[in-house]
Amino acid sequence: MISAAKLGFSRRNLPIIATMTVFVVLYMIGGMTFRGFLTNRVFFNLLTDNAVLGITAVGMTFVIFTGGIDLSVASVVSTTAMIVAVMTQAGVPNLFVIICAILFGTLLGLVMGFIIHYFDAPAFIVTLSGQFFARGFGYILSLDSVPIQYDFYQKASSFGIRIGNGKLTLPAIILLVVIALGIFISKKTKLGRNIYALGGNEQSALLMGLPVGKTKIIVYTMSGFCASLAGFVYTFYTLSGYGLAAIGLEMDAIASAVIGGTLMTGGYGTIFGTLIGTLIQGVIKTIISFHGELSAYWIKIFVGGMLLSFILLQRVFVAGSGKRD
Repeated sequence: MISAAKLGFSRRNLPIIATMTVFVVLYMIGGMTFRGFLTNRVFFNLLTDNAVLGITAVGMTFVIFTGGIDLSVASVVSTTAMIVAVMTQAGVPNLFVIICAILFGTLLGLVMGFIIHYFDAPAFIVTLSGQFFARGFGYILSLDSVPIQYDFYQKASSFGIRIGNGKLTLPAIILLVVIALGIFISKKTKLGRNIYALGGNEQSALLMGLPVGKTKIIVYTMSGFCASLAGFVYTFYTLSGYGLAAIGLEMDAIASAVIGGTLMTGGYGTIFGTLIGTLIQGVIKTIISFHGELSAYWIKIFVGGMLLSFILLQRVFVAGSGKRD
């Protein structure tokens, strides 16, 4: 009898195997239930429609790798879009607009990381404060939806590479680039190894002489950058900024990471798993959209059920391995 180990199915690989299985099963259910579901067009739309969530989730995943949390990301997404809208409407040169928009979340993440490390403050409280700050700043800019009327955003919104009957849009391309960079950083760089070590055991990482403080600050800075980049990409969808946009996105980003196999306790997970976790949420939305008779609230029910299931799976994984690695 062939053992699971010989097939490469170790307990360590169980979370990502479970994630991939769920995605394939859901995708095949959609394909067998609805005509035209298994097409390039639907798959590329899946990437496009979930690009903002996926980009945000990459930054969130790096934070969770360290055993932390970032509750500010959704507010950063909406306020970044608002910054773009307000500054563009005021006639500010677009290059300066882009720089300011991306710097907003990046600097906020840097400040939060600094406070979390040097003041030994709980990440939950610090990033919750960041959430209030970012959302409040967006409201100060405008309480109304602000349209973006600029050729660059119009062209970016319609840009795409035709592949069969589908189109790989600019948001989808940016998502795939961010995923590729995230995988490279996590697997091929010293920073990535430090991040996993920090999440595995912070005291051990300190005793090993790893730059724990620097790594922690970089991780929150990366999360802020990804959130601002997602906010910038968000403007390609709506061609506007709105202070109430992206409410609850931080929870969806956490769900993407956890469903993708990342341990909430830190030290284990993959960026590729986060992509699949994001696409699983997207497939559920697409199936409900194809069905036409189900309420959109069923999305939260299904995602909540899967999230609970994967949390229980993680408990089995941690108990079985006897460590976080």
